[in-house]
Amino acid sequence: MSSSINLSHNGPPEVVLPSADPEMLAALGAAAAAGADERDAVAAVVAKFPRSSVAWAALGALGRDPIERYAAYRVGYHRGLDLLRQNGWRGTGYVRWRNETNRGVLRSIEGLRRSAAEIGEFDEVERCEIFLHQLDPTWPPADL
Repeated sequence: MSSSINLSHNGPPEVVLPSADPEMLAALGAAAAAGADERDAVAAVVAKFPRSSVAWAALGALGRDPIERYAAYRVGYHRGLDLLRQNGWRGTGYVRWRNETNRGVLRSIEGLRRSAAEIGEFDEVERCEIFLHQLDPTWPPADL
């Protein structure tokens, strides 16, 4: 297994997560074509791949209300932290948006930030904003 940590003399280490499961990505692609049933199709993908922050972020984006969005993004955030730790992240270092494979966890944190704002949990909004800027100092990306 190759290291997903890039060491640099110019700052903190950078984590680049491995590619998501191709079967999960294909299932999410198919779910996106489900029309009115898209949310249920994405929920089925999450049930099959519950450790995927990519899948949880997709479900969060389709949440029917602020609480459902908050819950899905919260799980995606925690699954993303698990994946980061499994790939060498130890609580510090960059996890940049420019690396496509990092976007599931970053989308989950951003979604959690937005949904926390919707329900008035402003301390969580602030924590997420700080965390996103620590992970990627160029946050927010133009193509979010």
